[in-house]
Amino acid sequence: MAKSAILKSSLAKKYWMALTGLFLCLFLAGHLAGNLQLIFSDALHFNQYALFMTTNPAVKILSYLTYISILFHAVDGIVLTVQNRKARPIGYAKTDGSSSSFSSRNMAVLGTIILVFIVTHMVNFWAVMHFDKNMPLQTVTIGMQGQEQEYYLTTDGGYLPKAQVDQNMIKIENRTEFFDAAANVKVKEGYKDLHKITVAFFKDPKTGLIATILYVIAMITLAFHLLHGFQSAFQSLGLNNPKYTPAIKKIGAAFAIIVPILFAIIPIYIHFFLK
Repeated sequence: MAKSAILKSSLAKKYWMALTGLFLCLFLAGHLAGNLQLIFSDALHFNQYALFMTTNPAVKILSYLTYISILFHAVDGIVLTVQNRKARPIGYAKTDGSSSSFSSRNMAVLGTIILVFIVTHMVNFWAVMHFDKNMPLQTVTIGMQGQEQEYYLTTDGGYLPKAQVDQNMIKIENRTEFFDAAANVKVKEGYKDLHKITVAFFKDPKTGLIATILYVIAMITLAFHLLHGFQSAFQSLGLNNPKYTPAIKKIGAAFAIIVPILFAIIPIYIHFFLK
């Protein structure tokens, strides 16, 4: 029984590796459902989804659990890889028909690439939404009697003329809250426009195409990681059964192909087709 900084038992580490991996698969499915609104819905619904995901207490707890799972899954994977290499420092001289797949042989490399992607992804979107003082609020332009006026959309379903903010009648506090400047009383709250910064990121004339290509490469990497990881998680938990294992493998393969493809379609659609 090997020791590590995380868990004493290598078998226990494999259990936790499997459990955190399956939990992250659930996260992927939920995150994909929300992100697909970039294609199948409008900016308001996507921003409402983003607001819900960052303010709902239950979702926030799940978010922290996700962050912990990502870190645990990554570190535990590195520890297991090091232990496996120490246990077998010299590779097999030859392989046969039962040799391991590309995915299983390169899980550590694939996982590292995915971890780098997650970090950069959070810097470009999550960090901007939470900490960037220049994060825009969603506006809409409405034409009335031959004139167009820009309004902030507010979380109560209303509109606030942008001109009132420009003329210092209304001031913005805490990045999203509208206050009456004279009375210093909160009157409305706006939506952070995550839709706008996401679209701008992938449609940027200089870096948008590169960002799209790198995103697609990351999703291909994720697909290979899932091809082995999904089925391997059930195996690590001892859930092998001649009756159910073939179905698990098919479901895992479908998940590993469909989910990354749908994720990859989003930046492709934004860069090439969204107007």
